[in-house]
Amino acid sequence: MKIIDMFCKKRPVLSFEIFPPRPDTPLDTIYDHLEQFETLRPDFMSVTYGAGGSRKGRTLEIAARIKDLHGIESMAHFTCAGHTREEIDNMLEAMHRSGLENILALRGDPPADQPDFDFSRGAYRYASELVQHIRKVNDFCVAAAAYVEGHVDSRRLSEDLRHLREKVDAGVDFLITQLFFDNRLFFDFLEKARAIGISCPVSAGIMPVFRADQIKTIALKSGCSIPAKVVLMMDKYQDDPEDMRKAGIEYASLQIRELVSEGADGIHLYTMNRPKSTREIISNISDLTGIPSGGADAH
Repeated sequence: MKIIDMFCKKRPVLSFEIFPPRPDTPLDTIYDHLEQFETLRPDFMSVTYGAGGSRKGRTLEIAARIKDLHGIESMAHFTCAGHTREEIDNMLEAMHRSGLENILALRGDPPADQPDFDFSRGAYRYASELVQHIRKVNDFCVAAAAYVEGHVDSRRLSEDLRHLREKVDAGVDFLITQLFFDNRLFFDFLEKARAIGISCPVSAGIMPVFRADQIKTIALKSGCSIPAKVVLMMDKYQDDPEDMRKAGIEYASLQIRELVSEGADGIHLYTMNRPKSTREIISNISDLTGIPSGGADAH
């Protein structure tokens, strides 16, 4: 099923994001998690790709398993950074053969060991070019990333919004935002996006705070700001992992409740591969989303 059809039938659309284990880690570790995520009945699940496509084979295998074995629609992340046109076409064909219908088209990050990575070395330098290419190959539903505070490489939000409009015009069906911790920023972004003609559904990306060092690193790379109340929360609980986890779940739950109450098209939860914590968040918002919180047998 194409995910854009979900947005036509219901709001909000609830989705989970997971990431493949490291290449030296057995896939069974993520398969155990998938069984637990299945009990929470998200509308779809997305699987990340890895910097430089480092885990692309696992992305395809996991995404196909989610759909075929667990009966949940899946979306494979797909980046163009450093890939030739032949490599891109081969991966798209592999996705098509596996029965995947949904792709999150991204430029992608450079490999961790190549800080001076040259994006112009690949067939496409920007996600908008990848979107155009995908549209010519197969009838995929195509999603793309949006940055509530602007992409870290953009000088100002208005410039980033223009690039986002170009990406949407290239053939994007819906958008998923990067993480943010202040809902006012999301609503302001959405108002500006609608004002310049971006009319497709926008799903709000929510990342719970589980570890202070992890969030600070991700925020630095993505350009996401951290409100003072979140900084205080991290400082207060940084030496107590369980209390930090509980505080992060509460904050994310409150964020989602407000977003849903204000009519957000969708909620995309960055699960960090944590079924237990995800279940607790779903339990906190189940009265608004209509998504059950999962059975007692979910570990």
